[in-house]
Amino acid sequence: MLTAYEAMTAELLEACGVDFILVGDSVGTVLLGYPSVTEVTMDEMIHHAKAARRGAKKAWVVGDLPYKGRNKGPRHALESAKRFVEEAGCDAVKVEWGKDTPLITDLLVKHRIPVMGHTGLTPQTAKEQGGLKVQGRDAASAVRIFREARFFEERGVFSVLLECVPVPVAKAITGTLVVPTIGIGAGPHCDGQVLVFQDLAGLFKKFTPRFVKRYVDLEPLVKRAVQGYVRDVKAGRFPEPKHGFSMEKEEEARFHRWASKR
Repeated sequence: MLTAYEAMTAELLEACGVDFILVGDSVGTVLLGYPSVTEVTMDEMIHHAKAARRGAKKAWVVGDLPYKGRNKGPRHALESAKRFVEEAGCDAVKVEWGKDTPLITDLLVKHRIPVMGHTGLTPQTAKEQGGLKVQGRDAASAVRIFREARFFEERGVFSVLLECVPVPVAKAITGTLVVPTIGIGAGPHCDGQVLVFQDLAGLFKKFTPRFVKRYVDLEPLVKRAVQGYVRDVKAGRFPEPKHGFSMEKEEEARFHRWASKR
């Protein structure tokens, strides 16, 4: 699983064999310039989810239920989840552990909306967890995460995402659950993995989590390309004749006769 927030990236990821495309609320910090994912609105999520769906024809598209899509209670969360499915064409909705999560999960499953649970580090409530850092390093918090994962499975989710938890905790949860786990900063024993595409591609560098593997560093390549464009335009080297379009001589003459009279 990788994130995509628009059609071009979603189409590319699907062509490369990605099974799940997550339209994450990380769009807020990665693309929209917000300081926190909690600033993302439901309308913004729908806009990006619809775009990703247009690009991905076969891969499962998962809409990430944002804070502002659930902060008014379970019924609000249900309406938001329905928008992901009905308006954006998403196949499923991801729900972070937080306030009202048990009721929200029950409601969504009752209405036959496929749910991916999310426990461990939950960015929407990171301030309450002490910031964006590993969760479950002590036995008590590890037990809590284990129980939250079990709760999700018992309530009928199809998968559980484990974020930033110690490897032994993720391994134990994965070995216990019947539904698959998806890891991000949770080690190699999960059934699947997810990363933010811009992290993988070296396009987002405001911060780089330890769990990110950068497979290519596109930022300097893009910068060189844009700088080359700027130089060529200012020096008159672009566009060249080969980048332009011509007219039939007779039509060009008729046009100039008309223009000269204006």
